[in-house]
Amino acid sequence: MNFYDVAIIGGGLAGLTSGIHLSRLGFRVVIIEKHEFPRHKVCGEYISNEVLPYLKWLDLDIEALKPSHISTLRFTTANGRMYESQLPGGGFGISRFAFDHFLFENAAQSGCDFVFASVTDVSFLNDIFTVTTNDGHHITAKIALGAFGKRSNLDKLLQRQFALKKSNWLAIKAHYDVDFPDDVVGLYNFAGGYCGVSQVEDGKVNICYLTDYKSFAGFKDATAFQSSILSQNPELAKIFSSARMIFEKPMTISQISFDSKPQVENHILMIGDSAGLIHPLCGNGMAMAILAAKMASEAATEFLLSRMSRLECEASYSRKWKKQFSSRMRTGRILAFAMRNRSLTDTFLKVLKVFPSLLPAIIAQTHGKPIVVSS
Repeated sequence: MNFYDVAIIGGGLAGLTSGIHLSRLGFRVVIIEKHEFPRHKVCGEYISNEVLPYLKWLDLDIEALKPSHISTLRFTTANGRMYESQLPGGGFGISRFAFDHFLFENAAQSGCDFVFASVTDVSFLNDIFTVTTNDGHHITAKIALGAFGKRSNLDKLLQRQFALKKSNWLAIKAHYDVDFPDDVVGLYNFAGGYCGVSQVEDGKVNICYLTDYKSFAGFKDATAFQSSILSQNPELAKIFSSARMIFEKPMTISQISFDSKPQVENHILMIGDSAGLIHPLCGNGMAMAILAAKMASEAATEFLLSRMSRLECEASYSRKWKKQFSSRMRTGRILAFAMRNRSLTDTFLKVLKVFPSLLPAIIAQTHGKPIVVSS
């Protein structure tokens, strides 16, 4: 069958969650993804608890994956000065390897079809989408969701402005065997970037950091960069000194853009990182992807049931996305700027010692309240 109610381009968190949501409502859904499951992805692998009511509504038992349960934020400046705070609302740690595969299995069980291929073209004509893949598929659908990640060839095909510019950011991630508290997410500043550390399932520790090309230039690989630059932070040096990398080598992703992105392009509803990317130091991109999937699925449902026109559906989704995430994105940009300025971070830590309630208040600006799901 090549005609569907919904074509979802991309099988990450947002795409898979939308697939589960819409297929369980009885719609014909296809997810087009270029990579097989399971697989690792460069990601902080922390999710705030705000999404738990929605995951429960989708009948997804996250506890079956045995995630870590995180309640504390550990923040350090580049010189190792540390501050800890309760994490408002809390969260959990789960690897993309485990979580994406879990969602894939649930999407398949819910009735989603999968096409494992690269999308080469998306056209919209006579109120119908046609998605063409490199292996010759021509898939038509009433509505399309774009879940193809931080940066894709499709972004250039759609002439999205952020994709026409080079970005200065790259991210590096690996899993480690190292002693690190299972209830803590650590945020460690270093010259040129910042690093997140937290446990995922089975006691593995995810270490993922963001840096700029200027800082990374001159180092032959991530290991050399970590030894020379990250380890200037004494707290990070302690972690790396006893850490054994589980991966064969670190994973890297480049050209990460934090520029603003339209939530609708050529009538495609963009979800997850395709709709907008929050700075990783906020630690909540995974929750945002899941929540955006919910909002897009609800808007798509209204359109497919003829309760909204296409333009009303697009406007409703875009409006709700901005209402939910604009403040978070703005806070993320401000925090990212502050974290890259050593004097600002030192000053910030001094202020925190006088006003300890300030850090939880700032964290709350990048997290939402638990999702309300109507039965």
